[in-house]
Amino acid sequence: MSAEQIEHIEAHNFIPLRWNDFDRYGHLNNCAFVEMAQEARTQFLRTRFEEVGEEMGVFVRHVEVDFLRPVMPDTKKVEVVSEVVEIGNTSFKTRQEIKDRQGRVAGVVTTVLVMVDLSTATPREISQKEIGILESVKRPNTDESAPAELES
Repeated sequence: MSAEQIEHIEAHNFIPLRWNDFDRYGHLNNCAFVEMAQEARTQFLRTRFEEVGEEMGVFVRHVEVDFLRPVMPDTKKVEVVSEVVEIGNTSFKTRQEIKDRQGRVAGVVTTVLVMVDLSTATPREISQKEIGILESVKRPNTDESAPAELES
């Protein structure tokens, strides 16, 4: 399958929670939000790149988390919805919503990833083929500056 044949998708990953993901206050620990996002983002990107036979190396440059509501211990798994929201010359940005068992957005994780040459571990330009893959998973008309609203 070529990059041109891949249509836009949001990746929906379901990540099981472990007992140690919860803190002493009885909700999902703030560090666990980043771990859940990383696991889902890795699955999401690896799948998209492997579909077209591409290997990908990235470093995380920046992570930002908006905590919108607690995830309670009766939650067995979270849904993580992942999208690419911005593509630059050497880096791209992802946005991920972490949803509780009721499907409400509990947190939004935004990550800047830098493409790297795996042999030298240094930043490199994103190739045209890689841009095609990332464009296929890029949210159209992005307004990622507005985090998801709290639901009652």
